[in-house]
Amino acid sequence: MFNILVVDDEPLICKGLSSLLASSGLDIGHIYTAGSGFEALDCVRMEEIDLLVTDIQMGAMSGIELMQHAKLAKPWVQTIVISAHETFQYAQMAVRLGAKDYLIKPLNSEQFLDSVRNVLLKMDKPSPELATLMSGIGDSFRLEEPLPAYSQLLNALLADPGIVLGNEEGMRNLDELQMKGPYFSVIKLKLPGVGLGKKYNARDSGLLRYGVLNIAKELLDQEWNSIAFYSPGEEITVIIQWDEKSYEESAAGQVGRLDMLGRSLHFNIHKYLHLNVVIGISQILKGLSFMEVLNRQASKAILWNKEHNDHYVFYYGDFNWNNYTADPSAEELHTRSNLIVQKAKEYIDGNYAQKGLTIHEVAKKNHVSPNYLSYLFKKNTGHNLWEYVIKLRMEDSREMILHTDLRRYEIAERVGYESPEHFSKIFKKYYGISPSELKK
Repeated sequence: MFNILVVDDEPLICKGLSSLLASSGLDIGHIYTAGSGFEALDCVRMEEIDLLVTDIQMGAMSGIELMQHAKLAKPWVQTIVISAHETFQYAQMAVRLGAKDYLIKPLNSEQFLDSVRNVLLKMDKPSPELATLMSGIGDSFRLEEPLPAYSQLLNALLADPGIVLGNEEGMRNLDELQMKGPYFSVIKLKLPGVGLGKKYNARDSGLLRYGVLNIAKELLDQEWNSIAFYSPGEEITVIIQWDEKSYEESAAGQVGRLDMLGRSLHFNIHKYLHLNVVIGISQILKGLSFMEVLNRQASKAILWNKEHNDHYVFYYGDFNWNNYTADPSAEELHTRSNLIVQKAKEYIDGNYAQKGLTIHEVAKKNHVSPNYLSYLFKKNTGHNLWEYVIKLRMEDSREMILHTDLRRYEIAERVGYESPEHFSKIFKKYYGISPSELKK
């Protein structure tokens, strides 16, 4: 069953789209509605949402900003954007964030339902090649080496860029691959149980690598200028590149997007192949001459799975390598992790009532990715970061309800909610009783 969230600051549109969805013939579990980006973001955090249908212009938080924050929380949530304006810039930004469709108001009912059906019915279906692979295949099935003419060249570029870049034929081949950048990042995917001495035999290992590569390509082709290929050590490597314009347009958010991509890769590979692939993400550097550095960073990030074996996506920049003369000891790592969580709690304690507070903002203050901060916070405290924010807001609001004469909208305002109705909804979900019932 699918859960859908409809977001629009016009209640009649939310109601109308909800009615259309209820009669769509799809296997829908819940249809949630929200009147603002902040309300919608709470819903994404607290509920299992499969599809987000959002207006693009909604006041305090736009649909684009909502998409960015929702993707940070749950990268696998699919999105359809609706807008009263056929603006190329909005459409381009929405597509870059992975929107599956961009529809113009007033909506055509059948067109809207076709778009929703198209997105939802594809969500539970891997690509045809992958479906064949998973359903059990005969010995006659043959795997083709992806990019057979170039895999060796790309692996050589990662090992020693100077040799490839100093070779006329190598440069010509890179031009054919359109490896122009000038900004690059490397992502490595390490398959568990694959390789010499592992639990899978050579044939099964080949099938699994092929399946992982197909999932990676399917996700990457949607919104990334990238190339994926097999690497030694039974790994799969992805090179991401940006030209000057696309990098500068959202330079501050590129690391967050890489983090989202890593989590989405892990989620989908686990969903379709039941593998916990470990993913290492490098920083972003300018120039092909840094490919060996980026390759080493991605490999080093993967090594942290030995310390955090219940976590699978690692960004090299999260670990402050420059603070250590050698790889940190278990004790140093534990101290560092505790410090990150402590600082995050201190920041939340002082800012939980701030409207529009996001995990991204808390992570930025700690100079780590939202993914890694969320993981550490849950591991060290036993509850996730946003649950902690809600706990502080609810406890504070309860005290005000019981011991002051403040009205509901005033209390909602003081604990960070722009809508009294949204505040009441969260309060009742948390305590099982509404603010007015508690007051009585």
